Amino acid sequence: MSDSALTVDTSKLSVQDLAKANDFARAIDPANSGSLIQFGVGAQSKISGLADTMLTQIRTKDSGEVGKALTDLVLKVKDVDVGGLTKARQGLFARLANKFQRFIAKYEKLETQIDKIVDRLAKARMMMLTDINLLDQLYQQNNDYLHNLDLYIAGGQLGYEKLKTTVLPQLRAKAQASKDPLDAQNLNDLDQFLVRVEKKLYDLKLSRMISIQTAPQVRLIQNNDQALVEKIQSSILTTIPLWKSQIVIAISLFRQKQALGVQKAVTDATNDLLTRNSELLKQGSIDVARETERGIVDIETLRQTNANLIATIEETLRIQEEGKQKRADAEKSLLELEADLKAKLIAVRGAV
Repeated sequence: MSDSALTVDTSKLSVQDLAKANDFARAIDPANSGSLIQFGVGAQSKISGLADTMLTQIRTKDSGEVGKALTDLVLKVKDVDVGGLTKARQGLFARLANKFQRFIAKYEKLETQIDKIVDRLAKARMMMLTDINLLDQLYQQNNDYLHNLDLYIAGGQLGYEKLKTTVLPQLRAKAQASKDPLDAQNLNDLDQFLVRVEKKLYDLKLSRMISIQTAPQVRLIQNNDQALVEKIQSSILTTIPLWKSQIVIAISLFRQKQALGVQKAVTDATNDLLTRNSELLKQGSIDVARETERGIVDIETLRQTNANLIATIEETLRIQEEGKQKRADAEKSLLELEADLKAKLIAVRGAV
């Protein structure tokens, strides 16, 4: 076997590893047909078992659940319209208050849902941390199995070289010298055995390549788990608190706007009251000043009263004159009536 065909450089092995490789080499015995069958089987089995363990882990790990939980978390956070509170127009306090109550109710409901999602993520995080530790163990086991496999390959190479360079020439020379059919058969058996050794070494090299490829695969899975764990931690420790703090800020801003609106209404009412009171005070003061500057009785009133008094006196005098005249006329009429009556009475007595 040429140096270029060597997979494991035996010259770089430590003394202890080289001794173990020589032990493996001595186990390759052409006289024992089963020795080659069992050669390196233990190392290959461990490599295969490690691959099965990784496959099982990948199947049982529901990383899609983590992605779904993170997606649900994002959707729930976006579902709360924080900006809607601060964009409402001022003056519409009744409508704004109703919107605030709906917002609080929605937030409380979503907060419960988000807490459940966070619990799912926390459980997934713990599971992945366990997986990361397990993958560290698998990685170390794979390195151990690879090292052990290298020693088998090194032993196989040493055994192959010894049989090919030492034992095979001796059997060939003996067969050529003796012309004994048994010696020829032994030579042929060794040739076939060497072919089987080459095949065994090839199988071991394939297992070695699987082990070599397993190392980055383990690390890749581990890195993915670490990235998810970091994402989960970021969501739990940063995204959720930030979201809740923004909710608190939005509520505070809303209440601030409410208080500002109330204060504005109070200020407007106060200014309006002061304006109206000042107008009333002005009008009242003017009226009081005007009234206090008037006499107790207006001159016009006195003129009118005087005119009415004169007219009353004149009218009274006129009525008195009319009455006097009427009484005089009545007295004349009474005298006439009296005379008529007396005459009538005398005339009646004369007739008797």
